[in-house]
Amino acid sequence: MESSDKAQLQPVKDTVHILATELHKEHLCHLNKGCEPLPQQGAIEEIVALCRQLLFPGFFGNEVVNNHNIEVLIGIKVERLKQLLINQVTAALAFNHPCDKPHLNKLEERASLITMRFINKLPQVRKLLHSDVEAIYLGDPAAVVVEEVVYCYPSIKAITNYRLAHELLLEGVPILPRFISELAHSETGIDIHPAATIGHHFAIDHGTGVVIGATAIIGNHVKLYQGVTLGARSFDVDDDGNPIKGVPRHPIIGDNVIIYSNATVLGRITVGNGAIIGGNIWVTNDVAPGEKIVQGKREKIN
Repeated sequence: MESSDKAQLQPVKDTVHILATELHKEHLCHLNKGCEPLPQQGAIEEIVALCRQLLFPGFFGNEVVNNHNIEVLIGIKVERLKQLLINQVTAALAFNHPCDKPHLNKLEERASLITMRFINKLPQVRKLLHSDVEAIYLGDPAAVVVEEVVYCYPSIKAITNYRLAHELLLEGVPILPRFISELAHSETGIDIHPAATIGHHFAIDHGTGVVIGATAIIGNHVKLYQGVTLGARSFDVDDDGNPIKGVPRHPIIGDNVIIYSNATVLGRITVGNGAIIGGNIWVTNDVAPGEKIVQGKREKIN
């Protein structure tokens, strides 16, 4: 290295100081303010894995499941799930809030109640997922048996994560629902915000590139193909130019709607029951019930 190059280098300790200053870590460094724990990525991944094993015994996990051991295995997994969830929900509730020991104990009590309510909802979640598996199987001639859908289809993994995350969101748990949905996003390429509302018999075919926004409402027996976006056209900002949160800005999709690949449906519009939206279309206005929207036929050029 030339001496002139060396002269331009600053000591490592100076770089360390710059990286550690408030100016350079604003919003990019989370500092504990008290004794509060932090959510742990590995634990959240284990929570998702355990839930999949409980919802689809024998399909996920390494154990051989049969009629003789299924209740014992489920009992063991539920106890492990309970322990992990209490810890991670406590950490999520404490996130960004300074905690002394008494406050943390109260948060843990709240987390225990949330965890028990969540576990009690798992049969209801399984019932919804059963309807989703059925819809995907009946809507895909390539699926040979129902079990193939559970074993192999990325859409089931993404929808499972969504339904788990949505229940935690309804319980008022911060951070964890989005974390769970983003795990599915990175695993499958399907991005479903946990705040979206989705009915039963929900089917995603292929799935890569599907995006469903936070305030989207989807009815029953809806089918989306790959690349579909249910997004927002724009959003309102406050006087400081910051986005106003919580404003409904994504589509409302009725029952028995089909949206084909790479269609983009934007804004707080309504797609009526039984409507069909063809592929590669940009939709920003309401679609009437039963209406079919397709691209115009290409004209021949002589």
